[in-house]
Amino acid sequence: MSNRRFEMYQYRQVICRMRLGESDRTIARAGLMGRRKAAELREIAHEQGWLREGPLPEDTELASFFQPKKQLNPPVSLLEPYEEQVKSWWEQGIQGTTIHQALVRNHGFAGSYSSVRRHLQKLERSHPKATCVLEFEPGEAAQVDFGTGPKIVDVFSGEEISTWIFVMTLAWSRHFYAEIVTNQKVETWLGCHRRAFEFFGGVPRKLIIDNPKCAITKACFRDPEVQRAYGECAEGYGFLVSPCPPRDPKKKGRVESGVKYVKRAFAPLRDFRSVSDANRKLTAWNLGEAGNRIHGTTKQRPLTLFAETEKCLLKPLPDVPPELATWAKVKVHGNCHVQFEKAFYSAPFQLVRRELWLKATETNVKLFRDLELVAIHPRL
Repeated sequence: MSNRRFEMYQYRQVICRMRLGESDRTIARAGLMGRRKAAELREIAHEQGWLREGPLPEDTELASFFQPKKQLNPPVSLLEPYEEQVKSWWEQGIQGTTIHQALVRNHGFAGSYSSVRRHLQKLERSHPKATCVLEFEPGEAAQVDFGTGPKIVDVFSGEEISTWIFVMTLAWSRHFYAEIVTNQKVETWLGCHRRAFEFFGGVPRKLIIDNPKCAITKACFRDPEVQRAYGECAEGYGFLVSPCPPRDPKKKGRVESGVKYVKRAFAPLRDFRSVSDANRKLTAWNLGEAGNRIHGTTKQRPLTLFAETEKCLLKPLPDVPPELATWAKVKVHGNCHVQFEKAFYSAPFQLVRRELWLKATETNVKLFRDLELVAIHPRL
């Protein structure tokens, strides 16, 4: 009991009981305060006149007697010579164990990891990071991201396949579309978008994304450069591409949480015969358990919110789905061919050593010199 820390309101409660005539033994028996501590409090209260009738002392007055006094000469930390360096590493998000190892390795630091941890906790208290909640209207936005998926052993080939999980979460209802894929190529990214829009039966007005190479060719705070193929997809479906600032994923925290939810609630402890089998089970789980759970933030079922409100406020799908194509800059080699994804396509010999734009769809490949179509081939 002697090491117990008391709040000021607890001191006031004990003083109030003392005014009512309760003894130190009775107060201790009630579990409010030990007899020795109560005796010390009674002595101070008697000296200050707190036991007489009148208003009880304010918390600030009590704190001047009972709050621990700060040490006038606190012990010098072993980290003092490296404070600026440690603060710089902490601001970069480097974890404490790595900082301790670097200090030992580079500076011969003799302190323990506990001293580093205490210093980092002090930095966190003195530099709190505040956030704000982003609010969205129904149908206004969706957030998109990739996450590491499960390793799947194909029962037909016996090959172990590394996968990714594509997730598109509607920001208002939290209903999401998820798909397991084997790569993050532009074609895969665009195809997942098409299937997500068809799954929702509409298109949100804005897509909030990170800066993957399949979508953003140049990440920038003010003027990010959107992949040409993705820009055409956005034009065809009529949505706005809204990339997050570099190294700032908190702007799309809802899909980050969605990816973690799929990875933790669906992927473990399940057997998949193939990628297509995994996607069938993922869709059934999404429309069943995941869609009908009580969401931790909204306290409602995402599928119900989507079906009753958000679905009718999404933009309608275009009558004719836009052509999804991959654009790439290629160079005509001396053999009059360009190379794209390990396949060769011929070009006019006059364009040897020139740079061309290549547009690849599911069925054909077109070569352009500026705006002029110079060759077209079946997709190999």
